[in-house]
Amino acid sequence: MRIARGLCMGLATIIPCGCASLEPRLELPAQSALAPGTGTRLDRLVGDAEARHPGQSGFRLVREGPEAFAIRAVSARESGRSIDVQTYIWHADLTGNYLALVLLEAADRGVKVRLLVDDMDARGSNREFAALAAHENIDVRMFNPTASREGTLAFALEALGSARRLNRRMHNKTWIVDNRLAVAGGRNLGDEYFGASEDVNFVDLDFAMTGPIVRDASASFDRYWNAPLAYPMELLDPPAVTSSALATLRQRVKPLAEQAKRSKYASELGNDQGVRRLVDGDWPMLWTSQFQFVADDPLKAIGQAEGFTGSTVLDTLAPVIRASKSNVTIISPYFVPGPRGTEFLVGIDRAGSRVRVLTNSLAANDVALVYGGYSETREDLLEGGIELWELKPTPGTEIKTSLFGSSGVSLHTKALAIDNRIVFVGSYNLDPRSTSLNCEQGILVESPEIAAEVGQMFLNDSRGDRAWSVTLQQGRLRWNDGTKTWDL
Repeated sequence: MRIARGLCMGLATIIPCGCASLEPRLELPAQSALAPGTGTRLDRLVGDAEARHPGQSGFRLVREGPEAFAIRAVSARESGRSIDVQTYIWHADLTGNYLALVLLEAADRGVKVRLLVDDMDARGSNREFAALAAHENIDVRMFNPTASREGTLAFALEALGSARRLNRRMHNKTWIVDNRLAVAGGRNLGDEYFGASEDVNFVDLDFAMTGPIVRDASASFDRYWNAPLAYPMELLDPPAVTSSALATLRQRVKPLAEQAKRSKYASELGNDQGVRRLVDGDWPMLWTSQFQFVADDPLKAIGQAEGFTGSTVLDTLAPVIRASKSNVTIISPYFVPGPRGTEFLVGIDRAGSRVRVLTNSLAANDVALVYGGYSETREDLLEGGIELWELKPTPGTEIKTSLFGSSGVSLHTKALAIDNRIVFVGSYNLDPRSTSLNCEQGILVESPEIAAEVGQMFLNDSRGDRAWSVTLQQGRLRWNDGTKTWDL
């Protein structure tokens, strides 16, 4: 702190001091999600299905990027009452701009829109989010924001004095429409998450959900929305929240959205049979009464939360995994179990439950430092009986990661399947950041049918054309894809 203050003082004669600090947020009236009704098309589509499944919720695994994009865009267009969006990243690209437009159009129809965005990435789009906040039907809050709203130097100077807080982020991702339909899982909002990038796309996974689980998701959203670290744009940057800024944004986004409609992505999207079913209102679900929406306490972002290092998600998952009788399947892009997690998983395996893991190879990992953390425990995992596969960086034949068919891939799915019966899908990675620093969430569902789907995904992704099997042979690491072997 002394260094930061000294640096500010030294620079004060040259530039305005960037060492702004975030003031505690004013106490605000608590807000809650609007209750389900009967007047919207989603009310009719989903309400009838809910009535036929009392006490149950409907779930659908959403794997393909185009379908994940379509279910968000279509549901927003069908909305008649409310849309709540919580996300870690929202890119101003082809799909990100289009989703912003459909939300703006919904607000113009009178739909109440709430946007809760982690500020680390959103700060770069501060003006755009401030402009949206100027709409009478759109509320925008930034989670764990910086006081400075623009400039790399200002951010760097502020970070000197607030590094511990700013290192903790909200990693949750939820899309809720009319409190009837929710989409939650690992996807951020941007081209690479929806199979729209011609460079690199993420293999990802969401749950589309209806029924009481949606109200649980809304309750979690409200908890974060009302948390002291969720700052309205009107408090963060009052001069930027103006009607003229909103008018300028409309002029900028509309042509981009029209361009998106004429894009190759839109053309391919229109030919996708799964997407066409969604547009026609055919949203098949698997129904179960065994489900749980779990989320970390938002106060975890300031180091004030209970449980193992504040992770409610891990506190929930650990006993379920420990109780496994036959098998545990883990899909995690950033898999860094550390000594304690390694011991835990090896113990599960030695107790008689097969443990297998799919993670990114170094070539497919977008965060090389994470791979370094994983590699430190890799030999201990293998010696303990854990089965490992590492995803290749190039697309294979079983999974449509991009509509363009030529892009590289990186694993972004966070999922577990336990005893062919229990499934977890969420934002939580099995790594120290998700456990100790970031706020995370996920959904636990008991359904043999859904567990079988996750198991099949694992089998497809771990095939030789998609991944390398990693083994330990006479003390040497070996990567094998069925056609060639590499030793280390």
